Amino acid sequence: MKISIDIDCTPEEARTFLGLPDVQPMQTALVGELEKRLRANMEQMDTETMMRTWLPVGMQGLEQIQKMFWSRLAGAAGGPGDVKPDSK
Repeated sequence: MKISIDIDCTPEEARTFLGLPDVQPMQTALVGELEKRLRANMEQMDTETMMRTWLPVGMQGLEQIQKMFWSRLAGAAGGPGDVKPDSK
């Protein structure tokens, strides 16, 4: 024996019939808050703002690498402080 029942109702009607709470106002408020936070974070992810934030740290690191590079080259080339006496 097989019995089929088709119920034609809206989600609101089913929720009311089953006694489930209406979460639509809470969902609307949460989605609005989420949208506000996402927009604020998107403004912080602006390319100009990111470059302004990252560039000073990156430039300091680059300057340190350049100083190390030039000091190694000067040492390898026998700069003024690395004069070696003749072995004669």
